[in-house]
Amino acid sequence: MGNFNYLFLMAPAPEGGSSLTPLLMIGMMFVIIYFFMIRPQVKRQKELTTYRNSLQKGDKVITTGGIYGKIADVKENVVTVDVGNEVRLRVDKSAILKDSSDIQPK
Repeated sequence: MGNFNYLFLMAPAPEGGSSLTPLLMIGMMFVIIYFFMIRPQVKRQKELTTYRNSLQKGDKVITTGGIYGKIADVKENVVTVDVGNEVRLRVDKSAILKDSSDIQPK
């Protein structure tokens, strides 16, 4: 294996090669990562923030803990969720994931 490394280092450089090519490839990698990973995540985060700010009394929600309920009261950063049998939980708005009305019961 050591012999191969020595031969690789002794190989002549390709003719007419540009030193700009590796930089271009790295730049393309960052563009691809941005459009396929970072941008969609930022979009989802904005949609979730907009949803949490638009919560109203009577909306059906699911918390991060998997608790289904209906909003009984909304304050600045706290939502009171009615989970049934007059049981109400105070939950931080950041713990609300989504609207449960779009989920079909099985």
